[in-house]
Amino acid sequence: MANAHPAETLSPVFGRLTPDWIPLHEPILVGTFAGIALGGLLLLALLTRYRLWAPLWRDWITSVDHKKIGIMYMILGFVMLVRGFADALMMRLQQAMAAGGAEGYLPPHHYDQVFTAHGVIMIFFVAMPFVTGLMNYVMPLQIGARDVAFPFLNNYSFWMTVAGALLVNISLFVGEFARVGWLAFPPLSGASYSTGPGMDYYLWALQIAGVGTTLSGINLIATILKMRAKGMRLFDMPIFAWTTLITNVLIVVAFPVLTATLALLTLDRYLDFRFFTNDFGGNAMMYINLIWIWGHPEVYILIIPCFGVFSEIVATFSRKPIFGYRTMVWATACIMVLSFVVWLHHFFTMGSGANVNTFFGITTMIIAVPTGVKIFNWLFTMYKGSVRLEVPMLWTIGFLVTFTIGGMTGVLLAVPPVDFQLHNTLFLIAHFHNVIIGGVVFAVYAAVTYWWPKAFGFRLDDTWGKRSFWFWLTGFYVAFMPLYALGLMGVTRRMNAYPDPAWQPYFIVAAIGAVLILMGILSTFVTFYVSIRDRAALACGNDPWDGRTLEWATQSPPAPYNFPEGIKVVGREAFWYMKQTGFRWSGRYHPIHMPKNTATGVLLSAGALVFGFAMVWYIWWLALLSFAAMLALGIAHTFNYNRDYFIPTEDIAATEAKGASA
Repeated sequence: MANAHPAETLSPVFGRLTPDWIPLHEPILVGTFAGIALGGLLLLALLTRYRLWAPLWRDWITSVDHKKIGIMYMILGFVMLVRGFADALMMRLQQAMAAGGAEGYLPPHHYDQVFTAHGVIMIFFVAMPFVTGLMNYVMPLQIGARDVAFPFLNNYSFWMTVAGALLVNISLFVGEFARVGWLAFPPLSGASYSTGPGMDYYLWALQIAGVGTTLSGINLIATILKMRAKGMRLFDMPIFAWTTLITNVLIVVAFPVLTATLALLTLDRYLDFRFFTNDFGGNAMMYINLIWIWGHPEVYILIIPCFGVFSEIVATFSRKPIFGYRTMVWATACIMVLSFVVWLHHFFTMGSGANVNTFFGITTMIIAVPTGVKIFNWLFTMYKGSVRLEVPMLWTIGFLVTFTIGGMTGVLLAVPPVDFQLHNTLFLIAHFHNVIIGGVVFAVYAAVTYWWPKAFGFRLDDTWGKRSFWFWLTGFYVAFMPLYALGLMGVTRRMNAYPDPAWQPYFIVAAIGAVLILMGILSTFVTFYVSIRDRAALACGNDPWDGRTLEWATQSPPAPYNFPEGIKVVGREAFWYMKQTGFRWSGRYHPIHMPKNTATGVLLSAGALVFGFAMVWYIWWLALLSFAAMLALGIAHTFNYNRDYFIPTEDIAATEAKGASA
């Protein structure tokens, strides 16, 4: 498709949106749309057939319960994992075919959109919802809070993330997505070089989702600082609560930088401000500095909660308190600080000079030290412990090996002369996936398996859980070890075709690895299906890994907005003792002050979605109308004085009866 400059094709009603932007000439996209449409119609039919619309709206979409919002974050993560992994399969198949002059099946224009969408989706709409969902669900239970500090804000944050994800997916069928890589470096991302709507989809999707992430960070920090159980000091909190606090401090500090950077790029594209152009006083390198000042803390925003997950799992399945609790906390805090002084190692080759490169190389090596401390703490926790190789522990051991390899390759890239050779090669791609898959994905799978009994009252099936683990572990090494080799040969990233046929066997092996990972993802969904089908047989028993003995002995699943009376924290070991001895709650609850469910969050987010779509296509009247609607709805919500209420005593009685029967 020939891309005209947007300003040349504006209409007063539809802006630059014309029928030419509907990709009917792309058979892959038409087939994808048909499949999604059929699936959507089937889902609508099932919801109607079983009369699920009312409970879905009442109990989930409008819910301000942190547990349900956490679950919805996880569902969003798994849905977008399928979407983002489809892009990965397409890339691997293309590269396995396009050797020695062969063109493969994806044209360059489409391939560039695929690798950009893959990176954006996996970071912003898979990894971020996963870790945010875990923090939302688990942390308030661990610190004894009845919910997060601002329940409505929690609902709004989630739906803003959903709005951003929807805007990315709309680009698949209306227009195109960006073709600039997941960080959108100028001048390629400027109006002169990216003339279609793809780059604008990128900007507005990330800005909308970023609002939700930033507000969520503020919310979770306030929850930890102000709503801990009676007697709980900061150094009495579980490690996961500590990693949640540190992660959200990083979010609150780093994400406004991303917001400002993308706002400046938006002004460049829409109003020709030229902040990041190569003329009229602009400087593209300023964008690269700003985006990586956010981008490297973002890596730790993803991985630090996972460190907390593995700390909980290692302690539970080794039957020992975590080794070196305080060193774990301080090591995590050191990572938080150091993550802001390593960003320049992402562009050692950009001419910063030997002194600057040396400083950032040294700081990058130093940040490996507190991470190494954690590795040894986990190993010493397992040492002479009664280690049980349950599914969460398998994921943990897989993480220890895989993440350590990824960390060592990261230290290698921290050496500026080495980075000069490996910069922008597939070696870098392999390293990044080594730490993100080995760290974040493995942690999410471990956490879902570990806390599933707490959330739903029954376990996940062990057999299919182990199959998923082995497919993922094997698939990762088959998929990415060849990329290390190709990177050492000098093969650059983002190539849709390559001239040397000697590289093709490596790409074929990598494609086979991607298929193995696909089997791991499919095994995950089979695990969910089989476990839900057989939930009576998988109900929690009386062993230490029992959903009813985790997280302050609340029932499984926990009662909405209620927390047991009589809990007073006396030191960190008391918490450990209660988990290990199967402490049961008294069954006594008291009324608590909580907001009602509200539709305001989802309606505001729907307005943001419409506003983003209108701005992408320059439909100014729709943008103004949707913005005005959001503003009016937000003001109206502030005058809703009846939003708080006491949970009725009959609900408390039902909760007590349920707890007694469990």
